[in-house]
Amino acid sequence: MSKAKLLFDLIMYVNAKRQFTAQDVAYEFNVSLRTAHRYLSEIEGLGVPLYTEPGRNGGFRLLNNRVLPPILFNENEAFSIFFAFQSQKYYHSLPFDIDMTSVSNKLYSNLPLDTRKKIDRLDEVLAFWNQKRSVPSHYLKEIIETAIEKQVVQIEYMSKSGNSLREVAPIGIYAYDGFWYMPAFDIANTKVKLFRTDRIIKLKRLERIYSPNMTLNEWLLSHTEQEPKVPIRLYVELTKEGLRQCRSIPWLEPHAVMKNQNQGYIDTVIDQTEIEFVSHYFFQLGTEAKVIEPQEIVSRICELSQKLLNHYTVNNQTDSAR
Repeated sequence: MSKAKLLFDLIMYVNAKRQFTAQDVAYEFNVSLRTAHRYLSEIEGLGVPLYTEPGRNGGFRLLNNRVLPPILFNENEAFSIFFAFQSQKYYHSLPFDIDMTSVSNKLYSNLPLDTRKKIDRLDEVLAFWNQKRSVPSHYLKEIIETAIEKQVVQIEYMSKSGNSLREVAPIGIYAYDGFWYMPAFDIANTKVKLFRTDRIIKLKRLERIYSPNMTLNEWLLSHTEQEPKVPIRLYVELTKEGLRQCRSIPWLEPHAVMKNQNQGYIDTVIDQTEIEFVSHYFFQLGTEAKVIEPQEIVSRICELSQKLLNHYTVNNQTDSAR
């Protein structure tokens, strides 16, 4: 057996055993005790995190951050990894950002020169653009770990009404529009709530287990496909520009219909609780959209317009008086 093959097999052996002695290694690989010590020293130099336990019954123990055995990638596989890295580039916070940098560097340094040149060009020709948010999310890795372990956590959460302490069981995290979100079962309210992770000020693991009996994918599907509790018809006439803008919004895109070359419309159903949000959206579209119904949204847009008009009228009168 070649030395390279032996070291490869030794890495897999220590990953599986977790705790062992040099004598165990000598017996397993049919080498002397001295050679076993030398090989263990060599794989430690390669980055395998071994901890020596002194004493009569001591030996070696592998730390929690195990090193996986070497894996060979072809060029397309290497490109797919860097392709995935590009999708996270515009996020201020990542769950495993340090590890991602380390993986990228290790993989890049072992690629042929011509492949490295192609990877270097990826930044120039490929981007998964998201608006880059400046507010960091500090607990992404912890949320993922607690979701996997079905562990309850206590969070201090910042909202409009002020900071509050909550006990929740995270279902997972997902990224959208530059932010990270955590759906979690709120223990006190006995229902799943959605939290922005950058608004979590503190997170503390509790010695309790709770299983929401729902995966992240199941929650996402149920959340996006749920029927309005109090359905209200939304009908909006759109200019060509209004149609273009509405088609760039995920919740409106499926309902934005082109009537002719210069006009379109939206005909869908919303929940009554969404009236304020929808009113503000179509208010900022100005004359590119005209809400026909419901009347509640028409009235609210008129109120917002009058408030804006009053704001500028007062400002102009103040400026004239100076």
